[in-house]
Amino acid sequence: MLLPNIDDIIQRAKDAGVTRIVVPGTNVKTSRNAVEIAEQHEYVYATVGIHPHHVFQVQNSDIKTQNYNSNLKSEIQKIEALVKNPKVVAVGEIGLDRHYYQNTRHVNYQVTEEFIELQKEFLREQIELAKKYDKSLILHNREAKADTLSVLSKKWDPKLAGRSVFHCCEPDEELLIFAKEHNMYIGVDGDITYRKDKQEFIKKIPLNMLVLETDAPFLHPEPLRSQPRNIRGPNEPKNLKRIAEFIAKTTNIPLDQLIEATTTNAKSLFAII
Repeated sequence: MLLPNIDDIIQRAKDAGVTRIVVPGTNVKTSRNAVEIAEQHEYVYATVGIHPHHVFQVQNSDIKTQNYNSNLKSEIQKIEALVKNPKVVAVGEIGLDRHYYQNTRHVNYQVTEEFIELQKEFLREQIELAKKYDKSLILHNREAKADTLSVLSKKWDPKLAGRSVFHCCEPDEELLIFAKEHNMYIGVDGDITYRKDKQEFIKKIPLNMLVLETDAPFLHPEPLRSQPRNIRGPNEPKNLKRIAEFIAKTTNIPLDQLIEATTTNAKSLFAII
């Protein structure tokens, strides 16, 4: 499979009006890749972290010895080495995930309470990294709201206010209330173009809390999502404009106002110029 040309992707984003790009990591390898891309391109930034789905790799690799603590420390140390880089603006994508994935690289994937507890440990440790190095937080929550809010409540620090986002936020009133009370942002992605529940949810989100995301290479906005895969290709940052246009129409907010506000919000969230 041909690897995408990063320079072309960035240029297409610029042509669409996207002037800043944040490349997230989801494990040690992709976090290193994100840092490498950010170092090579102006106005491209990286985030580093271990996604809860990929915590399974740590659990599965030590399934016989159950030496999870040693492996956890090793992975966290690798992330800590990366988080010190000045092009790294956030720890993420991190969080909790109870979803049963049908398509996954992990053999014998299953969601057990033991697995969830290990996810929580990774989440706690990575929140501490964000606080220690004054980085923002990109938080993933999928079907694990109660656990997520419990961990956040216990690990919260005032320095995380204004520097945290519920990435691709589930349309849930409790999450929105928590975000309001803790001065967090709500991330909205391409799935808003086809999910009616999210279309109703966004009308409740104050504009000063809203940030736009692509979740590239996934979550294509419509009408791209309905196209054959070989035609649409992977999702790209350039499609942020499609998401903005849809939200502006859905919320009756002028497009220019929406773009200006969400751009300001994103810069504030990640402390970038």
